[in-house]
Amino acid sequence: MRIAIDAMGGDHAPDEIVAGALEAVAQLDKEDEVILVGPQETVQAKLNELGSSAARRPTVVDAPDVIAMDESPIDSLRAKPRSSISILAKLAKLNEADAVISAGNTGACVAAFQMRMRNLPGVNRPGIAVVFPMNAGPVTVCDVGANIACKPINLYQYGLMSSIYSKHILGVAQPRVGLMSIGQEDAKGNEVVKRTRELLKSDPRLKFIGNIEGRDIFQGVCDVVVCEGFVGNVILKLTEGAVDGLFRAIKHELMQEKPHLALKFKPIIMRVYQKHDYNEYGGAPLLGINGTALICHGTSKARTIRNAVFAAKKYYTQRINERITECLSEAGVRTSDA
Repeated sequence: MRIAIDAMGGDHAPDEIVAGALEAVAQLDKEDEVILVGPQETVQAKLNELGSSAARRPTVVDAPDVIAMDESPIDSLRAKPRSSISILAKLAKLNEADAVISAGNTGACVAAFQMRMRNLPGVNRPGIAVVFPMNAGPVTVCDVGANIACKPINLYQYGLMSSIYSKHILGVAQPRVGLMSIGQEDAKGNEVVKRTRELLKSDPRLKFIGNIEGRDIFQGVCDVVVCEGFVGNVILKLTEGAVDGLFRAIKHELMQEKPHLALKFKPIIMRVYQKHDYNEYGGAPLLGINGTALICHGTSKARTIRNAVFAAKKYYTQRINERITECLSEAGVRTSDA
């Protein structure tokens, strides 16, 4: 399998990205190949610095331009056709890469992958699916930023695709699907939520539990959360900030009480933190795209990239896209009004 990685994507590129690629190469099967996409000299120099003793090294594909995190996605793709994100998507389109991974500009990634790789048959709009590690098990939230102006058909398909992902990648036997709203009652929510509810409820293949509220994500109520990208992105960023703030508060209180208590509880706190650490899942798949594409957090470190490589391989080998296409082609609910 050929896995292409954006060497210049993220806050810690290229150092952490290249380091993660080297870690992945050392653990992959011999027939697998990792491709680093970025400025040839920069990436090669970093490989020489970090991987001088490595038995296997990634291949480097030259992409002299870089799209910054704050650049307009569409404008930057047009202005920089030789950017690492553009070249990454081109490799997938030309069947020169079986999977692509980037921790770069999310909007640019979604736009480039959708323009180059296209959507799976039957998919209207792709969605980014993020896994929230919980005590009761992993919860998949889709969408978290690819589509901020959703129609009911989009949300319905997010529920369907996320259920397949949850079952075959995360091992949830019968994923419970919840629709994010402002109340659990059927009458709550805007018109899009109400129409989406009817679509999800009408599909017997889904274990739809109805509307859920934000707090339900953390209480083991469901395994899949369906929402539009604007809402999902707010949930994602709010959760990250809350978790970070909570651990800082615990550390502060322990240090204020007795410093030796902090040292005593440090191993326990670290275990809890690692259990709820998004880096363990590597990246978020762009569900519905005609290929395997993972979008990683902008703060991704080496182990994030390493884990993303193995997540991409599992997604590919589990034939998730084929399962999605088959599911959408089956006689399901009527969606022409969406």
